[in-house]
Amino acid sequence: MARLEYCAPRLPATGGLCPRRERIAKQLILANLGESLTIAELAQACALSRSHFSRAFKCSTGLSPQEWIRQQRIQRAKELITTSSLSLTQISLECGFCDQAHFCHMFTRSEGVNPMTWRNHQLRHKSHVIAA
Repeated sequence: MARLEYCAPRLPATGGLCPRRERIAKQLILANLGESLTIAELAQACALSRSHFSRAFKCSTGLSPQEWIRQQRIQRAKELITTSSLSLTQISLECGFCDQAHFCHMFTRSEGVNPMTWRNHQLRHKSHVIAA
């Protein structure tokens, strides 16, 4: 006879940032997306040690601070690719990547296609929507 075991409902993970600290960190990141921002600076803004901040940020967001920053930079790049006529070099610098090669590598890793291909696809899609 199979034995049934009681499984208590999972409680939300503890150890994350409080909502105020998470908001401070995210706002600081977004306000400085085009610049170099260290984990130490984010931790200091939240009045936490670097290691505690990093663990708590990952617990709260599911991503390390660096991964979250990278994701936001890619998102900003996609907005600029879609809404501006800036070159990819200009976009890479605007979004805080050290150079266009690094930007292209990270964009391709994230989106599966390079930024130029992504831009061309967006332009084709936009023209099809307008024509319809």
